Amino acid sequence: MTKEEEIGTLEKQKMVSNESEFMKFKTSFLNDYFEKLDVSSNEPDWNVMILQSMKFKEFLDCKALLDMMDDDEYVRKYKFILELKFDEMVDWFITKKLGVKTRPIPAYASNNRKVSLLDLYLVVEREGGHRRVTENNLWAMVAKDMGFEYSDGELMCLMYAMYLDVLIYYHKFKIIQSNVYDKEVTEERETLTSKMDLRDRRSEGDQAEQVAGQAEKDEVSQEVAENQE
Repeated sequence: MTKEEEIGTLEKQKMVSNESEFMKFKTSFLNDYFEKLDVSSNEPDWNVMILQSMKFKEFLDCKALLDMMDDDEYVRKYKFILELKFDEMVDWFITKKLGVKTRPIPAYASNNRKVSLLDLYLVVEREGGHRRVTENNLWAMVAKDMGFEYSDGELMCLMYAMYLDVLIYYHKFKIIQSNVYDKEVTEERETLTSKMDLRDRRSEGDQAEQVAGQAEKDEVSQEVAENQE
């Protein structure tokens, strides 16, 4: 074997050895990765199935989706499908609830760049809501947080007013209405319970008086009988 052939053989052996080590690392890495994913093909993701099955036929359906946005981890995990459902919800509210047919979904900026209504909602809520963002002149920051320029702040304010303002106001109104109703129901229940307790105490008192009265009558009857003897 010549010197060149010997060097070539050694290089081939080194390449095979390196490839073997790489495959070991690749196999180990991928196995560890998929184990951490904890994905089972036999078990469906019920959260995805619930989101996919959601239909918007009344405002309570909108409220159900908006209530899901309180969980940051949930939003991060299901962001893609939530964004689709959010657009679907906004479209239903604008066209069916408000009767407006001139606002296209998805929403686009003047440079033909899509505006994520879900991101717009989340950023504004994080900053305290529409009123606080407006009072503190934070629309430029909202635009930057969404990946736009500071100069697009006015556009974000306009987009919010066109697509989300009435929807979110109505949602918060429904929450307050629901809380008031729950409070009234609780107060009525407490009043009813108090009345029932009072009635029970009176009933127990009446029974005690009846027993005492009967005992007194029995005692008098016994004395009369003894005197007659």
